[in-house]
Amino acid sequence: MTRIWRGRQFHNQPEKSHQHGFLVDLWDEVRNRSGGRLDVAVLPGNAGVPGSDPQVLDMLIAGEVEFATMMGPLIATRVPAAEIQGIPFAFASSEVAHRAADGALGGHLRQEMAAQGIYLVPGGALENGFRQICSVSRPVNTVKDLEGYRMRVPNGALFRALFAALGAEPVTINVADLYQALADQRVDGHENPLAITDANQLDRMTRFVSVTNHVWSAFNLIAHRPFWLQLPEDLQDLVQRATRTHIGRQRASTVALNRALETQLAGRGLAFNPVDTAGFRARLAGGFYTGCRERCGATAWRLLEESVGKLPA
Repeated sequence: MTRIWRGRQFHNQPEKSHQHGFLVDLWDEVRNRSGGRLDVAVLPGNAGVPGSDPQVLDMLIAGEVEFATMMGPLIATRVPAAEIQGIPFAFASSEVAHRAADGALGGHLRQEMAAQGIYLVPGGALENGFRQICSVSRPVNTVKDLEGYRMRVPNGALFRALFAALGAEPVTINVADLYQALADQRVDGHENPLAITDANQLDRMTRFVSVTNHVWSAFNLIAHRPFWLQLPEDLQDLVQRATRTHIGRQRASTVALNRALETQLAGRGLAFNPVDTAGFRARLAGGFYTGCRERCGATAWRLLEESVGKLPA
């Protein structure tokens, strides 16, 4: 009798987002090409799990969910080296970041995650885009404008350290609760790629977009490692081939989407302002990057610099 492998794929974005459809295509191809031997259902919004990504990460490690997509700085709560993906001002372009994620740096993160029961699928870094500062009532033109600014950040040490170093007051809120937090004015703004702002309708709650490109962001396709290791080799190969195909499509689509959204969101009334980030970089020079290097580890830092050049630390 042919064994049927079933699983669930969680992600934290709405169904109408820049990752959901591509994940559906990926797992549809796997299901069809395997003759139904591997059947994975894609569940947007992390299936409504309270606690969102942090809880889903614990569930994945425990084997309660088989696949998820998640940002490196959030995975860093269990795998510190994964923070390397979010180092501010490290990547000159999405293409540079993709090469690093698919190369030796990605291989190192795969080894680090394996020790925590996580399998990082090769080629599975979905594009999220560069993060911009989106404000409710006033634009951010210089780093001084962040003094006392209540900045919503995801639940990752990197984001809290970054905005504390820039003079803001970081407030940790899961993306599922961000719209209401903005509506209630519990924060002055958030920092996200435009694709996230659009998919979660955050443009309804914000008026200004300060173009800082301060952090490149990805969603990593990860699996419960024991589940992955139990899959027959032909199914593993099929998942990896489908990942390269459909995540490649997703990357190209989302890079184009983020460009197009500058015009589209401006048309909806958002005011865009370019930011000279020299003051941001000056605030981060020295101690901030030293802390990042210590948390990520010497090997991850070396491999990152081999991809992007010398960093300030």
